[in-house]
Amino acid sequence: MIKFYYHPSPNPAKVALFLEEANLPYELIPVDTRKGEQHSPEYTAINPNAKTPAIVDGSAVVFDSNAILLYLAEKTGKFLPKNTPEQRAQMLSWLMFVATGIGPYSGQAVHFKHFAPEPKTYAVNRYDFEAQRHWGLIDAQLSKHQYMLGDSYSLVDMAVWGWARAVPFILGDKAWDNLPNLKRLLDEINARPAAQRAEALKSRHTFKTEMDEDARRVMFPQNARLDAAS
Repeated sequence: MIKFYYHPSPNPAKVALFLEEANLPYELIPVDTRKGEQHSPEYTAINPNAKTPAIVDGSAVVFDSNAILLYLAEKTGKFLPKNTPEQRAQMLSWLMFVATGIGPYSGQAVHFKHFAPEPKTYAVNRYDFEAQRHWGLIDAQLSKHQYMLGDSYSLVDMAVWGWARAVPFILGDKAWDNLPNLKRLLDEINARPAAQRAEALKSRHTFKTEMDEDARRVMFPQNARLDAAS
């Protein structure tokens, strides 16, 4: 059985959705990042980057959410496009775009808007601009097709869904006004029973929600350098 190391945040949500859509049996193992459990030796032996999610599938250990999606899709043969050079190229391009663009810029926009200390005007402007630009490219792609790769629901849509759930927190309450095609996809996936089961996973464990000093210390270890220099 697959061991799924999980926290209720965008990247693990993608993997949860795939596991539920593919009806793969798995053991849910909570990793409470605001308590610092991602830094434990037991977990960093699985994911040296100390982030969630990760999976252990027999002797295979996979970390990084989009790598996990691709691994599971190839393992099961599900939610992949047609096996042609053209279709595979599109799949890899958009999957990596989510990995290198959507996730990092959305995450940094959230960090500087909601958690970073002042002064931060320059950083907020940069990451908000880039997050909006990246999401605009997703919306433009979805204006041409029902799904990210055309007419078929795929692992790329799951990758997008993980972060799309947080768009108002990332870009602001009026974000959907400029992203109607993304909102259409989000609503469609949200209505799927597998997505509802994936969302319900967060209720299986009581995760720490307070962003107190202890949480900031383990979530933002870089701040220790600032404290040492002051």
